[in-house]
Amino acid sequence: MKKLFLLCGMMACLFVQAQKKVKADPIEAQINAAKTAALNSINATYEADKKTALQIWNYAEVGYKETKSSALHVQNLKAAGFTVETGLADIPTSFVATYGSGSPVIGILAEFDALPGLSQEANPIKKGMDGKDAGHGCGHHLFGTASVSAGIAIKKLIEEKKLTGTIKVYGCPAEEGGSGKVYMVRAGLFNGVDAVIHWHPGNANEVNLKSALANKSAKFRFYGISAHAASAPEQGRSALDAVEAMDHMVNMMREHIPQETRIHYVITSGGKAPNVVPDYAEVYYYVRHPKRADVVSIFDRVVKAAEGAALGTGTTMKYEIIGGTHDLLLNRTLAEAMQTNLEKVGGVTYSEQEKEFGSKIQSTFFTQAPSLDEASKIRPLKMVNDAGGGSTDVGDVSYVIPTVGLNAATWVPGTPAHSWQAVACGGTEIGIKGMQVASKTMAMTAVDLFSKPELIKLASEEFKKAKGDYNYKALLGDRKPALNYRD
Repeated sequence: MKKLFLLCGMMACLFVQAQKKVKADPIEAQINAAKTAALNSINATYEADKKTALQIWNYAEVGYKETKSSALHVQNLKAAGFTVETGLADIPTSFVATYGSGSPVIGILAEFDALPGLSQEANPIKKGMDGKDAGHGCGHHLFGTASVSAGIAIKKLIEEKKLTGTIKVYGCPAEEGGSGKVYMVRAGLFNGVDAVIHWHPGNANEVNLKSALANKSAKFRFYGISAHAASAPEQGRSALDAVEAMDHMVNMMREHIPQETRIHYVITSGGKAPNVVPDYAEVYYYVRHPKRADVVSIFDRVVKAAEGAALGTGTTMKYEIIGGTHDLLLNRTLAEAMQTNLEKVGGVTYSEQEKEFGSKIQSTFFTQAPSLDEASKIRPLKMVNDAGGGSTDVGDVSYVIPTVGLNAATWVPGTPAHSWQAVACGGTEIGIKGMQVASKTMAMTAVDLFSKPELIKLASEEFKKAKGDYNYKALLGDRKPALNYRD
């Protein structure tokens, strides 16, 4: 009898648990159904998205000059039923596409600028494209396309009343040094948004829980006096000497700054002929550090070096702030949700032909490359204390709105960003497959944000705690966008 009572008790418990599970199932089923619909939508647009991405890969337009690339995204969003505003924050190639109404308001970031000097054909041998200088060495042709595709998938769910709220796709120009998002943040374009989703092309699949380096950049311009370099050198004052003196002082300064600092420069103008003392020269500097306050103080020391160089060479100097970005404020709450979705989506599987391509690409690396199978794997979620070596204007967005992002394997494992190898991979099916991983993961994460108010609440609480009492202020001051910084 005692055993019978125990058995009945166990059955009763199981029944109650089953009842609870049944009660929870409808909500979870709705979320899963919405995610399945989003995945089906993205799968259905694979060829169209591929066409868009490769078209923008071919355009390879640099920062603030992405006229055709931006227009193509705007065209696709309008065709899908979005209301699109363009030319915002004094940036002709920016846009914000909106669909739906009310809360929550979820934003997805899209980038589309290329890098100068990285023209490359879509093959595993280094070879530039005739008549082209720039190339998508950071994969932003994939970035923008995946984000637009995810946004359209969410729009369809709102239209079909499977989700309620507002989706916004942000067309963000000139991430590569132009700080496009900083001006968009400064203009208040993210006001009222509950959470922001983004991604970035890479050589592995992982949700980003690693910060970025804050960055401040400027062009230093020196003005001297031209003269014949052989017959009347005493009458000249070389602007190039000033640039070289500045560079030398900054290089000596490296011994006396925090070791996490990164300073790099390129001489963008140094004269035209050896026998003419250059009366004009320009050098373009980046200063980076994990902490924004340290970036500002180190940058000020670079300015002092420029002033000293001008004084010592009898020239004059002016400098123009080009960009300035914050470090990345991480949000583990959102990252955990995105990680779950990334694991459901899975990584990239290469065909035999793609494996052959990948092996040839890897043979050009200076370091030993990981296995090609790494592209099919999802890295575990973990907080990384090292801020890494890169900077992004997503950092500024992350200081005004809870933000989350992932990296997807759009390049062969081991491929460095800003390389001809990255450009080559981005022009093939390897890049498109990785782009799909990102698009699907972002769309599924957006479904969670639309469907789970508690997720936004927890993310917002974490955001406020991490930000503390800091009042956001753009590192580039009140200057207008440097629309011609690539000239």
